[in-house]
Amino acid sequence: MKEEILTMRNIDKRFTGVHALKEVNFDLFPGEIHALVGENGAGKSTLMKALTGIFPKDSGEIRLDGKIFNPTSPKHALKKGIGIIHQELNMMEHLTVAQNIFIGRESVGRSGILLDDKALNRRTAELLDRLNMDIDPTAKLGRLTVGKQQMVEIAKAVSHDLKILILDEPTAALTETEINELFNIMRDLASKGVAMIYISHRMDEINRITNRVTVMRDGEYVGTGLTKDLTKEEIINMMVGRVIYEKPKTANNVPADAETVLKVEHLNAGKMVNDVSFSLKKGEILGFAGLMGAGRTETARALFGADRIESGHIEIHGQTVKIHGPMDAVSHGIGYLSEDRKRYGLAVNLSVKENAVLASYDDFQAGMMIDRSKIDDVTRDYVDKLKVKTPTLEQLLKNLSGGNQQKVVIAKWLIKDSDILIFDEPTRGIDVGAKSEIYTLMNELVKEGKSIIMISSELPEILRMSDRVLVMCEGRITGELDISEASQETIMKYATMRNQEN
Repeated sequence: MKEEILTMRNIDKRFTGVHALKEVNFDLFPGEIHALVGENGAGKSTLMKALTGIFPKDSGEIRLDGKIFNPTSPKHALKKGIGIIHQELNMMEHLTVAQNIFIGRESVGRSGILLDDKALNRRTAELLDRLNMDIDPTAKLGRLTVGKQQMVEIAKAVSHDLKILILDEPTAALTETEINELFNIMRDLASKGVAMIYISHRMDEINRITNRVTVMRDGEYVGTGLTKDLTKEEIINMMVGRVIYEKPKTANNVPADAETVLKVEHLNAGKMVNDVSFSLKKGEILGFAGLMGAGRTETARALFGADRIESGHIEIHGQTVKIHGPMDAVSHGIGYLSEDRKRYGLAVNLSVKENAVLASYDDFQAGMMIDRSKIDDVTRDYVDKLKVKTPTLEQLLKNLSGGNQQKVVIAKWLIKDSDILIFDEPTRGIDVGAKSEIYTLMNELVKEGKSIIMISSELPEILRMSDRVLVMCEGRITGELDISEASQETIMKYATMRNQEN
């Protein structure tokens, strides 16, 4: 039996008012791909930050190659052979692939002053060839796909004579082809003895690529097992402490005579929204499915006024409306939860309370003054109703987990009393427990009479939540399915239909 390359024993970490890690154990063998899973807030990232020297542990023991290891910084950890690929890539898009990989370690010419670009490109080509990566060393990073950029980041880490590679949600923005390429590279690295810690919320990927799984919950170690011996349901139950059922919806829950709250006819906006027509009923969850680049987000942005509408007709509650910008959409009762909530939906450096009332400050004005007491009362009501986990309303939003941040965005539009909610990738980057809570919340909202347009790239999510499914391909709606007749196969048929011949 191989000796562990890494052992972490009884790792403890406290922050002000939070016991983030409670005597956590973790170990790793050479050439192993080891999944580290748990809900957001379970302590996974905190454990990895202790391992990579971002902050010190309070107590416990870390051993690397059998020797005591107390990392003082990410640079120190990297020098010892521990690298991390973060979910949000941190590279310089204006530089070439070679310059990104060897920044700070450039090849220097004979003069000892000028950089030797030819030597740098040659070193990079040799590295990429060794990793079976088909990437041009001279290409500008910004011109590569996200998947290729991620491979460059991996190459950069491996160039430091890596022993351990940590991958944090590496497939979140990748296509299926890019995921397959990434997994091939991971398997190749593992065959060469590199150990990997794989953090992901995607249960199917964990089964495909990992050897073992370690589960954390609420800052504590729950257990470790061989991936092949654990079912998806068992892992989820360990993560959340309860069974979560993910069965597809089998029947449309919307009455046939329900009011049509939104009617869109012949909508055109930019290159990605071409002659789009559809309707949305009161109490309905209308799923928008399709491959990346199909035009789903662009349709949502046009409806919300974020992108200019070139032509088309929009009716809300039977009345023709003109939407020239987001303020028009909000005034007509439309709320939009962007797929990139941190960029477009939230102000992470403001408090929970300030984010919750971002869209409705005018509603809390009393003359020239803002009714702070009313804001507190209303925000507290929705924080309680949506079960947002936060110590206080004054807590900065950046300190909340992804699922709780998403709930605050929902609270923002409910406080504004939006009737039509557009949810764009509502559970992206959210763990299975928080997903289940978001699903429950969405079902409660439509029961109360709200209507939801849900854009999702996850077909199980589309099939679980939708009453009807619209499928887009290359900017057009290519199929409409009642949930009773929808299947992954049927949706994919329409998602790849590059013309309008059914």
